[in-house]
Amino acid sequence: MQENVAGALAALERAVRAAPDCLTARIDLARAYRKAERTEAAYAELRGVLRRDSSLHLGWLALGDVLVDLGRPADARQAFRRAQVSDPFADQVSRAYEAFGSGRTAVAERLFRDILELDASHVGALCGLAAICRGAARVADAERLLRHAARQTEHAPLVCRGMGQMLLEAGRLAEAEAAVLRALLVEPDSPRCWIILATINGRMQRPEAALASYREAERISPDEPLVHLSIGHVLKTLGRRAECERVYHECIARDAVAGEAYVSLAELKNYEFTPGEIGAMEGLLAGGTGGESNAVRLHFALGRAHEQRGSTSSAFAHYAAGNRLRGRESPFDFASFELQSRRVIAYLGQAFFTAAAGGGLADQAPIFIVGLPRSGSTLVEQILASHPAVDGTMELPNIPAYVRELEQLNVRGDAYPHSLAVAPPAVLKALGRRYLRETAPLRSGRLRFTDKLPNNFLHVGLIHAILPQATIIDVRRHPLDACFSCFKQYFAAGQSFTYDLEGLGRYYRCYLDVMDHWDGMLPGRVLHVSYEDLVRAPDEQVRRLLAHCGLEFDARCLEFHRTQRPVRTASSEQVRQPLYTSGVGYWRRFERELQPLRTSLGDCLTRFPEY
Repeated sequence: MQENVAGALAALERAVRAAPDCLTARIDLARAYRKAERTEAAYAELRGVLRRDSSLHLGWLALGDVLVDLGRPADARQAFRRAQVSDPFADQVSRAYEAFGSGRTAVAERLFRDILELDASHVGALCGLAAICRGAARVADAERLLRHAARQTEHAPLVCRGMGQMLLEAGRLAEAEAAVLRALLVEPDSPRCWIILATINGRMQRPEAALASYREAERISPDEPLVHLSIGHVLKTLGRRAECERVYHECIARDAVAGEAYVSLAELKNYEFTPGEIGAMEGLLAGGTGGESNAVRLHFALGRAHEQRGSTSSAFAHYAAGNRLRGRESPFDFASFELQSRRVIAYLGQAFFTAAAGGGLADQAPIFIVGLPRSGSTLVEQILASHPAVDGTMELPNIPAYVRELEQLNVRGDAYPHSLAVAPPAVLKALGRRYLRETAPLRSGRLRFTDKLPNNFLHVGLIHAILPQATIIDVRRHPLDACFSCFKQYFAAGQSFTYDLEGLGRYYRCYLDVMDHWDGMLPGRVLHVSYEDLVRAPDEQVRRLLAHCGLEFDARCLEFHRTQRPVRTASSEQVRQPLYTSGVGYWRRFERELQPLRTSLGDCLTRFPEY
């Protein structure tokens, strides 16, 4: 355990000589041989052990690792399966995973912990508990558990798959890819591994590879949920509109419930539903087919269909119903968010920025684009990505991942932002270095790159502290248009504040308060770009934008819609068109229905011109 391989070998060889029938000592000896790269000796030792007793779970795990080292992955797969069958806790592990899969997380956690009370290194229980931690956003805990499991077996597919998923969610894409490729070496017919690899490829700006991975998952398991739909999403990212529509229609033909496919068609923005499709969706709603989750998607799709036909009251009724149901699924604590915003302002004040001055990692490469969703951030990213010096990436999870780690530095899980305010300079510099290392696989060698995650507006203080030379751009849209656009957008995850009009107003006011604070602490640090000004005077605003980024003007930035690049956000269709002003003042079509939002926004509306 101390990685003293020579000492371990000496001790274990003495033990085996003294007690040759102690099979657990011989398994440990084989593992030590493997550490010493004496693979053939490890293999011979384990074959001898398992001939003596084929029920030794740990022996089969160790043999699986050795067989991978020997270049025999198919034999390793059989060894890992024998390990699963011979596991003395197999029934309890199975019950725990079944409970976890059915949403009974507390039951699953108790079962996994009961196993670990008896065997603190049990791989299946460690991986199961790690999955629970990952689901609760306790990424650091999940990683510790998986690292412990990996010390017991390096190549078991369960460990590698779990590690790949955890690292993917943490934004550590290169490590995630290495882990899932190890799993696929042993388990090439695992649709779950191919799906994880497809997601990694998508995040790493390799959409064609993502498409191939999804198709492999579908070939192995044609009935795997949502894989065919994911193929449609990748085709949308690639701008292959006709193929994308065909795939979504195939999903509907395969599964009449397919609310996910209907809302995906609606997200194509200028897709027009036929009367037959509208009737089919209304019939599914009336029959309650697919439950509330499906009803949410159908309501958003029907809202778009009625809006296209000018039936604003019907459209709004569907949007409101979808948001009500979605709010029940994923409630948002607005009071907690308001408190968090006040704490950020309180802790990250003048004293913090004075102490942080001269710290962090000096690198000008990142361009952070913040704001609110549906406010033009994808448009700004597309304009910048049309410049030959800028790589356009996507909505990167790295900064939120650092925030979660800083939050977990006390037992209540709310240490941030105080933990940032007291962080030593070395920690801030290390985070900056880590950010550049983790995002490196997304870049193609250009001088600059974008990180477009609107919700990072709350973390401008963190960004400045770890990357003081990064560029920060706030894209701002009139609050009534921005909030209503969020309200009628079906977000698959991560934007649960958008499901309530009154809450949206509260959230927008917090956004303004926080951005005002950054402007007070860091004058001129953040460039504020008005969406309305951008679409009405693009030449002037694009020049202003490029100057803030320290970039020479390039006419290609004004022809951004011609730039060929994958775009994954809800605005992927819009940024492939020339600028248009029809979205300015669009809220007026729903003026009566939006009165609760207007009331909630209050006097902050006076800061914006009337459109």
